[in-house]
Amino acid sequence: MLIIGIAGGTGSGKTTVARSVIDRLGSDKVTFISQDNYYKNNPHLSFAEREKINYDHPLAFDNEQLIDDLGRLLQGLTVQAPVYDFSVHARSTTATMELQPNKIVIIEGLHVLSDEKLREMLHIKVFVDTDPDVRILRRVVRDIEERGRTIQSIHDQYLTTVKPMHEAFIEPSKKYADLILPEGGHNQVGIELLTILTEKYLTGGAL
Repeated sequence: MLIIGIAGGTGSGKTTVARSVIDRLGSDKVTFISQDNYYKNNPHLSFAEREKINYDHPLAFDNEQLIDDLGRLLQGLTVQAPVYDFSVHARSTTATMELQPNKIVIIEGLHVLSDEKLREMLHIKVFVDTDPDVRILRRVVRDIEERGRTIQSIHDQYLTTVKPMHEAFIEPSKKYADLILPEGGHNQVGIELLTILTEKYLTGGAL
């Protein structure tokens, strides 16, 4: 099993890169994992209290469960991964996502390269590097359309947690990357190189 980790700031194009590689390889050959589904669950807190959590800090993620699930996939076992509901800042109580063991596993998320134990499980480490102004505009659109957020709440969160956490944790994690892709999904050459590396593995070649 080849495990690829794709990290980068909010709105950098991590998911687009991952989906582009999957489209080229074939979805039947790849298991896709979003680190966003592994936010820690805090059912003991009220909604108002959950709203105040710093979701851009590495400690907001349950990487222990993510690492455990990766280990189970490596053993050839099926995993029932959590599904996170951003509208209520909690994991779904009714839904899980079934992950099947596969030749290729792609994990994307803000802090995929920030956690040393998680990083050690990755065979190819990718950092998607996109200009901050482009990233924030993409986040505004996503949070309004997909997560029901207001402009004011996005603005406040960006200044208090998103930007500081990017500078403190995400940007420094770039040094661990094997491959840096400027401009994310628009970097077709970079995506093609990543795809070629992966195809080489699938055909029995060494990385």
